[in-house]
Amino acid sequence: MKLSAHTLSLALLAALAAPAAHAEIAIDNIADSDVSFEGLLQTDAYWYDSDVLDLDGDPGDGLDADFGLRRAELGLKGKGPGNFEWALGYDASGDGKFLDAFAKYKLGGNSSHFIQVGQFKQPNSLEELSSTKNNDFISKAMVTNTFAVSRRLGVGAGYGAGNWGITGSVFGHELTRNRAHGSGYGARGFWAPINEKGSILHLGLSYVDYDTDADTLRYRARPDADMSARLIDTGSMRDTDRIATLGVEGLWVNGPLKLQAEYMSSKVSRYGTGSDDFTGTSGYVSGVWNVTGETWGYKAGTPTTPLPDNPGSGMWQLGLRYDTMDLNDAGVLGGKMDTLTAGVNWYLRSNFKFMLNYVKVNSDRAGISDDPGILEARAQFFW
Repeated sequence: MKLSAHTLSLALLAALAAPAAHAEIAIDNIADSDVSFEGLLQTDAYWYDSDVLDLDGDPGDGLDADFGLRRAELGLKGKGPGNFEWALGYDASGDGKFLDAFAKYKLGGNSSHFIQVGQFKQPNSLEELSSTKNNDFISKAMVTNTFAVSRRLGVGAGYGAGNWGITGSVFGHELTRNRAHGSGYGARGFWAPINEKGSILHLGLSYVDYDTDADTLRYRARPDADMSARLIDTGSMRDTDRIATLGVEGLWVNGPLKLQAEYMSSKVSRYGTGSDDFTGTSGYVSGVWNVTGETWGYKAGTPTTPLPDNPGSGMWQLGLRYDTMDLNDAGVLGGKMDTLTAGVNWYLRSNFKFMLNYVKVNSDRAGISDDPGILEARAQFFW
């Protein structure tokens, strides 16, 4: 969905004028289930200092910028009856897609011991499993956007305690028609040997293995700008059979400072004559400092972001991320890209967030270097 700069300004003003809400809106108790309503609205703006390729996502419009509604997520959640929980969500932005749509049963009432059925995030990628409304940067890292398996229909189970856990699943296609396909399985394990208020050390390992869609696969990545053109691209790789992605992750929290890193190696098995197996790699290292002094929490193997200690002035964050991806292998010249992102975030009261990022890009594909810069802004309202 494309919006003008004028529409973006109106959306910002509307968000500022809206009354403050809480994290979710309680609706009613229906069939012994406490039902609540929540939402996430994000409006983005990108200004490009292009180098070789025109990064404008709408080429030919005469602009070196993109403005648009990034997310319009609406969801219902229920607790009960008994140890059951459920969720039903939909993103109305763009062409629209279903989000979480599952039922979960907590064994013995323990949220760490569960079985769930439906569409849910698969057990890989620390960043993907973390709450979208609390992303540290406007764009998720290239490894998350390219190699992580997000929501798929399937059956999953988990077992663990507060500082460790194991989850596994078998999955198929995405619930929304004509989106991601490929049946497979996945597992993730995590351990937090240090898990105290203001002091956290988390280590994780994940693995997913699944079929390619119609034996064809294409890996490509944007320069950490969600609406821009893509700079590296393998093109359509045919005669592909399965994808096996191994991921490692780490997190360290010390008071207001959080360091986080992930790395994935994704191997594509190919069967055609002269088609060697392809392996793509990607990873990031990031640091975020809560200038106003707040620290992070920890739940189910992911970090949680606090509300501002002083809602009137809000919580301020400074962040820096190095992000890298290599799609050159086995005769496929998909390209390499490195980005450095500097950002500032402002959480205002309980429901508003404003983000400003600058991304410096260094990329090379088939011997052609392309090194643009991108200024990004986001306004967010959530409840």
